[in-house]
Amino acid sequence: MSQIMINKNKVKVILNPVVLQNLCVMRDKNTDTQNIRIAARKITRCLLYEAATNLPLVKQPVTTPIATFDALTINPDINIIISPILRAGLIFTDEAIDILPQACIRHIGMYRDEQTLKPIWYYNKVPMNAENPTNIYVYITDPMLATGNSMLDAIDLYVSKGIPVSNIKCICIISAPEGLYNIQQKYPDIEIITASIDKGLNDKGYIVPGMGDAGDRIFNTL
Repeated sequence: MSQIMINKNKVKVILNPVVLQNLCVMRDKNTDTQNIRIAARKITRCLLYEAATNLPLVKQPVTTPIATFDALTINPDINIIISPILRAGLIFTDEAIDILPQACIRHIGMYRDEQTLKPIWYYNKVPMNAENPTNIYVYITDPMLATGNSMLDAIDLYVSKGIPVSNIKCICIISAPEGLYNIQQKYPDIEIITASIDKGLNDKGYIVPGMGDAGDRIFNTL
């Protein structure tokens, strides 16, 4: 596992103490579903704030009770897409809409073939064509980046619509070196925001130490 070489300049690991505390809560096998969800949302907020640093800014006149001045704000002419990979990626949605209320949600549905560890598509809510793709900023969300195959398919989908790789970011709570390497082999310049890079994958494709099956623990379907 240690021999897997990844470009850490393109992987931002958020080591904020609040993130680390809630990550500890999520990993604990004795944490119930409600508290896993709460912890995941707290981590999500921190990761999204970091991911949003690539959004372009413009000046906008603002009048305070004291004076009028030009304040910086997110360019209203861009389109922002939050794209959760179903089902576990849904945990990001509520926080994302709170932080970026102008964003739209584009769901992507995949499940993993347990034999091949390859993603199988079952749902795609992304429009066929993207108008002004250079003005679109995409955040693909999935709590666990294990093999990276699902995330890679999601990136492919948006790149195929002409959206620049520099406008696409991947947001994951826990990542495996194998998944990061897999993505960087095809998209070396894409940025990945995560709370942890774990040791690696076991023979069933689960992240070690990880947190088990994120979807089952988040949605109480164990």
